[in-house]
Amino acid sequence: MKFASTRLVVSDIKRMVAFYELVTGYRADWLAPVFAEIVTPGAAVAIGSAETVAMFREGSAEPRANKTAILEFMVSDVDAEFARLKDQVEVVHEPKDLPWGNRTVQFSDPEGTRVALYTPVTDAARRRFSDR
Repeated sequence: MKFASTRLVVSDIKRMVAFYELVTGYRADWLAPVFAEIVTPGAAVAIGSAETVAMFREGSAEPRANKTAILEFMVSDVDAEFARLKDQVEVVHEPKDLPWGNRTVQFSDPEGTRVALYTPVTDAARRRFSDR
């Protein structure tokens, strides 16, 4: 099994795609007017408008309802990414070191999902991520 993507169901697909293009630096592939993917080296962020929910099961997903997930992207320099993005996105917290060896910053996307960028900074953390 291979983890392929995380899909966000959103109310404003154009705004959300623009946010994730800004944060990741990758352009979206629009596969339909109601669905786009941003493919990164590790996985993809799939973004579907609320209209797509009915294609699966009505009411099974809801825009702006996430309070449990944080989308995380490993970057080479958290502080540089923070400097690049801080005036363009909503900051949840500024860069800080975490006890498991990552330096991280967190933002909120336009519909409230948390997005973290992190860099492994300890030797143990760098070893843990060396083959990912």
